[in-house]
Amino acid sequence: MGFDKENIYTAQKLQSGLVCLVQGFGQSMTPILKSGQVCEVTPVNDATVLKKNDIVFVKVSGHFYLHKISAIKNNQYQISNNHGHVNGWTNRRNIFGKVTKIL
Repeated sequence: MGFDKENIYTAQKLQSGLVCLVQGFGQSMTPILKSGQVCEVTPVNDATVLKKNDIVFVKVSGHFYLHKISAIKNNQYQISNNHGHVNGWTNRRNIFGKVTKIL
């Protein structure tokens, strides 16, 4: 399964209420999350509290990320890596899951 298809599948599983294991790749979230490390991601719903520095499984500008919420303003969420690069702003419906455990 291709990386994009896998991310779409993960988003669909989270939307249906299933907890997922997601493997991060790359150095953008070090030292919090190392490349290849697996995270438990819990679905985001209306009752989920999202706050700055939460790591989320999110889609921003057509791309999926396992990155941090770096700011919240007017029901919009700024998504960034752990080194200060901003991916962009998105709304809550594009935040599919929240990391609850790094394995």
